[in-house]
Amino acid sequence: MVYEAHRRAALVFTLFDANGNGVLDAHDFDLMTERVLAVAEDSPETARQALADSLRHYWEVLLTALDSNGDGVISPEEFRGTVLSPELFGAAAAAFADALAALGDPDGNGLIERPRFLALMTAIGFEKPNTEALFDVFGPDADDRIAVATWADGIRDYYSPEKVGIPGDRLVPTSV
Repeated sequence: MVYEAHRRAALVFTLFDANGNGVLDAHDFDLMTERVLAVAEDSPETARQALADSLRHYWEVLLTALDSNGDGVISPEEFRGTVLSPELFGAAAAAFADALAALGDPDGNGLIERPRFLALMTAIGFEKPNTEALFDVFGPDADDRIAVATWADGIRDYYSPEKVGIPGDRLVPTSV
């Protein structure tokens, strides 16, 4: 795994650890779901449910693949090195990418406005300046919108360890 992917994985762990207790557990994914859905109240119920389902499934895949000692939590040691494994997590990451991007488009026009993008990304836990930088690199149109597909593809790339120099690298603070 390349250096950039290690940094992305380290950030993902801190974001998934929504309650900040130093390990990943089912409650973390419930908290993240609640935070994200709170800023997407106007999204269609099908999109909201897809996001909840994708995060629940992501947790189940992580638990099955990484909980080596069977204690029901994922430690940082269990998480490192394998979380960005496309063979294990590619489908879960893709479902999450599609679900999150769909929440960004409540009117179904295929475009995500900057305020909605920022609200969703900060609800996940990304820092606002990094999120702003990511939105800008996605090349917003004259009305400050990006395509849903652009964001979904960007999320997939973020979880691809072989990718370097991707837009999502802007999300990783220099201290991670």
